[in-house]
Amino acid sequence: MPQRSWQLSSDAASRIELLDSWAMLRATFLSPLVKNDVDVERIVFDRSCSESEYLAFLSELPQEFGGDVVMIRDDDSGFLSATGRGGGRILYALSAEDMEFYLETQRLVQETEKMQKGILHFRPRVVATAK
Repeated sequence: MPQRSWQLSSDAASRIELLDSWAMLRATFLSPLVKNDVDVERIVFDRSCSESEYLAFLSELPQEFGGDVVMIRDDDSGFLSATGRGGGRILYALSAEDMEFYLETQRLVQETEKMQKGILHFRPRVVATAK
């Protein structure tokens, strides 16, 4: 699988830390023994966990964490868990195009030529609503 072009340069808008171990993240971020004073904006699982592991992680997430939790599948589709207005979390299913749009607008990946020209990949969709 090709590596993603993460924005790792020193002039990036956000600092990205890549962890080698799922267990390391769970032990440091979810452990009640560790006080986390770092302001974490988001956690991204890039083709590194299953849907059940992702849901298990979300279920153990401290309520105080207000950042996004993103899971990217092998086909680049995935899920985004974000906080809602009332403080609870909302889970969104993202297509590969949606995921690319999210990563680009958050400036998490290196700029592509399309992004430099201001052409993003978002395509609005009509969703049927219940009557």
